[in-house]
Amino acid sequence: MTQLYLITDSQLLAGRLLPAIEQALIGGAKLIQYRDKSTDTAKRLHEAQQLKALCQCYNVPLIINDDLELAVQLGLGVHLGQQDGSIALARQRLGQDAIIGATCHNSLEFAKQAATQGASYLAFGAFYPSSTKPLAQSAELSTLTQAKQLFNLPIVAIGGITLDNARPLIDAGADYLAVISDIFALPTRDISQRTRAYSLLFSK
Repeated sequence: MTQLYLITDSQLLAGRLLPAIEQALIGGAKLIQYRDKSTDTAKRLHEAQQLKALCQCYNVPLIINDDLELAVQLGLGVHLGQQDGSIALARQRLGQDAIIGATCHNSLEFAKQAATQGASYLAFGAFYPSSTKPLAQSAELSTLTQAKQLFNLPIVAIGGITLDNARPLIDAGADYLAVISDIFALPTRDISQRTRAYSLLFSK
């Protein structure tokens, strides 16, 4: 069954990171990625430490976006874009049990390389226009379906996903839907309800 993978946004969650993530965990999110592109390393360390403790309470994995050193420091997994360093090096540094994700955009060839180097899951997208990454290249549903057939790894769909447009991605074989704005643009009090709505969609 498809599961919900949430990625934090430092602007949408400014001043409410922990309560918003807790509501998402209450609602049934199954994987959290901490994404903060700022250069404030002390803030990022502090927030990641807090999120790690929170996610452990709900037995949900936390991974770090694009920062292998922070992932190593906290004993967490990492998600790497195509320009963010070697999957093989991350596997070597983090060990065999760490979750290591790879951004594959629309490329099955890159996905093959990432899988060979030790990726835990393969992420494809953007499938829809995204406010977080407005210039992201687009991916096709057929790529998702082919990846599901080719690789014995979880397949993640990302990019502009909402409750209204998620169904084709589920039908194409996505194991996880990575969502940002459709959940975290909401008031904190509404996040758990929206997260549960995804769980209901997955179970249909």
